[in-house]
Amino acid sequence: MAYAPNGLARAAVRFKPAAFAGTFVALMMASLIVAACGILLETGLRASVPPVRYAGAPVVAAADQEAHYATGSGEDRTEASIPLPDRARLDDALVAKAAAVPGARTAVADVTFPVRSGDRTVTAHGWGSTAFTGEHLTAGRAPRSGEVALATPGARVGDRVTLTTAEGPRAFRVSGTVEAGRAAPTAWFADAEAVRVSGHPGRVDAIAVLPEPGVTTDTLKSRVAHALGGKAEVHTGDDRGAVEDSGVAYAKEMLTGLGGSFGGIAALVAVFTAAGTVALSVGQRAREYALLRAIGTTPRQIRRTIATESLLVAPLAGAAGLLPGIALARWWFGQLKEKGAIPEAVDLTVSGIPFAAAVGVTVITALLAGYLAARRPSRVKPGQALAEAAVERLPLGKIRTPIGVVALGGGVAFAGIAAQTTGEDAANAALGVVMLFMLAMALLGPLVARGCAVLFGLPLRKAGAPGSLAAANSRTNARRLASAITPIVLAMAFSSVLVFLHTSTDKATADQQRAGITADHIVSSDAGLAPGAVAKAARADGVTSAVGRLKTSVIVPQYSVGDRLLASASAQGITGSATDLAKVQDLSVETGALRLGRGDIAVDSALAHAARVKVGDRLDILLPDGTKASPKVVATYGRGLGLSQVTLPAAALKHHVTSSLTHEIWTKGGSADALSGLGTLHDRDGYTTAQSMDAELNAWANTTMAAVLGGFAAVAAVNTLVMTVLDRRRELGTLRLIGSTRRQVMRMIRWEALIVAVAGIAIGSAIALATLVPMMNGLTGEAPYIPPLVYGSFVGAVLVLGLAATTIPARAALRSAA
Repeated sequence: MAYAPNGLARAAVRFKPAAFAGTFVALMMASLIVAACGILLETGLRASVPPVRYAGAPVVAAADQEAHYATGSGEDRTEASIPLPDRARLDDALVAKAAAVPGARTAVADVTFPVRSGDRTVTAHGWGSTAFTGEHLTAGRAPRSGEVALATPGARVGDRVTLTTAEGPRAFRVSGTVEAGRAAPTAWFADAEAVRVSGHPGRVDAIAVLPEPGVTTDTLKSRVAHALGGKAEVHTGDDRGAVEDSGVAYAKEMLTGLGGSFGGIAALVAVFTAAGTVALSVGQRAREYALLRAIGTTPRQIRRTIATESLLVAPLAGAAGLLPGIALARWWFGQLKEKGAIPEAVDLTVSGIPFAAAVGVTVITALLAGYLAARRPSRVKPGQALAEAAVERLPLGKIRTPIGVVALGGGVAFAGIAAQTTGEDAANAALGVVMLFMLAMALLGPLVARGCAVLFGLPLRKAGAPGSLAAANSRTNARRLASAITPIVLAMAFSSVLVFLHTSTDKATADQQRAGITADHIVSSDAGLAPGAVAKAARADGVTSAVGRLKTSVIVPQYSVGDRLLASASAQGITGSATDLAKVQDLSVETGALRLGRGDIAVDSALAHAARVKVGDRLDILLPDGTKASPKVVATYGRGLGLSQVTLPAAALKHHVTSSLTHEIWTKGGSADALSGLGTLHDRDGYTTAQSMDAELNAWANTTMAAVLGGFAAVAAVNTLVMTVLDRRRELGTLRLIGSTRRQVMRMIRWEALIVAVAGIAIGSAIALATLVPMMNGLTGEAPYIPPLVYGSFVGAVLVLGLAATTIPARAALRSAA
């Protein structure tokens, strides 16, 4: 059926715009959320950076920088991937194959790795890379074995410089110099020597292929891909930028996750709230529809009128939300870029696709909500419609009530499942808890509201006539009360889950760090410590134990809801004995015995449970560069969240990370004077504080998501409360006519607002606790941590908003009724 605008719908919008103002605001906010999340999702899908280092190399071959896996089976089978923690590299034997391709002028083995010159970090390459990067010697000649060309201030041909590579410190003769300019200090070795001292002998970062004159890029790409036989990915155009900047892969994953996962939840909340507002608007005009039915209007005409009203309001509301949506997406994207989560070269992608989706979702939401709300007023008999318009019918529905009871039971069941699982399973089950409870609240809202009105109305009987009248109003208008409580429940539940999930994880991490760090001093360097630093620290005065720590991540298979997934886990590579490690770290070993032999690994107990391994099993992991390994599990421990989820010998990791230099040295005994020359020195408390900064981005992301969802729900709650109060002009005027004073009416309104706010706070808090308790039990084994001041601010904000959103429009309604 085509929904052509008719005169009745146009007249309703034209002559009673206030009745549609709340609907407009709700739909506009829904459009804003959908547009902002859609922009971030599209940016993540299309994110790319123009090549800089490889700008002069038309074709670049590199290893796949993602680990791939499949979930589900049969028709439900899907492919997924996760970025590798470090760069995956190619066998240098592929260089000759690429060089032999017809049309290739040369193929250059490219490596990039850090070396140390005193206290300074220098970026190193093979000299052959200058064929596509364009650097030229200002003096001297290209380096040979045992030589180096430098682009550093003060470098002179013939000098001897000591550079610390993965092989240790060694003296090199300066064969030539390159203009330093504004670039970071750089060193070039002979190509073969660069591969050897990079820390990854026999492996190269990428292969740059340069064409002969007249050979097109596409032709050369095809030939190189065929010659390499699937052992490398071949890139051209802007794809080359992702090869040199691994941050693009993480940015894509984060943006797609933010725009997709969070965007999906936010969109559901937005649509759900907007639909409730549309239904409230239709319900408030029940008297009008009853009169229309009484004078002979058909059900089809009622539905057509409501649909036309939606089509008149929804597109405009959807369009009005687009510009604020762009502003929100730009702000969000800019904040992520400032915090280093997105490379500077990545730009925000803004196209018409998210806009079309936002307006389309808004229109569909309005149509469906209007249609569902119109079912009863269009089908009920005219006489019965007039009766129901005067007195609200009992809040029981033959369809929504059974479905609501099922959703409530499902939420309870999921809470039980989450309490008995750990890790990712607990988090997934807990997400189901909050969604099912919210669905139950939406469907059983009138019944829940009636119960809250009875419960919270009991003490109001002692508050005089205004209190008693407020309690009676709440009991007899349960649907109106439910429409006001539901957005507050949304705000409290989602904001509390997101914020207190972070505070609980932070507290558990801090507690584990305080208990697990038993070292007296920790020496650190982001650029890496010198190869002999651990031995030097062990010989320092007063030091009884010294352990080197190389920090990275590995990929571990985990099982969630029966599917095998890949997930990143923090890892520490230890230089030193297990005995020394036990003196500086208390990992709280639960099973097995901690030892650090070749081919051994110790894992956090929650991770072991998620990976379904125990002591004595082989754990199939991917090392930072994607190399497969199957070390034997020798121990499980309980403080992986605060220290590291995986512990293994540093020798197992050194050839699989970009820099094999130790990041930290943990010592027992010794003094600050004896250790200060090795790097940045921390005591136990200082190191714990520094480590907590690593969670800043996650904290900001959770807080921002809570603000977006909570802010939207708060606006929806205010919008709903204003709509309900303004709809009661006749009721408030009648109270004044029968002798009630303005003060008594305002007290009644305040008591009603208090019932709404307290009920929303209580139900939202209960849903949040039902979600957080099993989730944190699975993730940390502890109860959730809820800072009193933060929770108090949530409660205070709800109370202030609830009272303001009712008293201000009530004063206006009383003035107009006077």
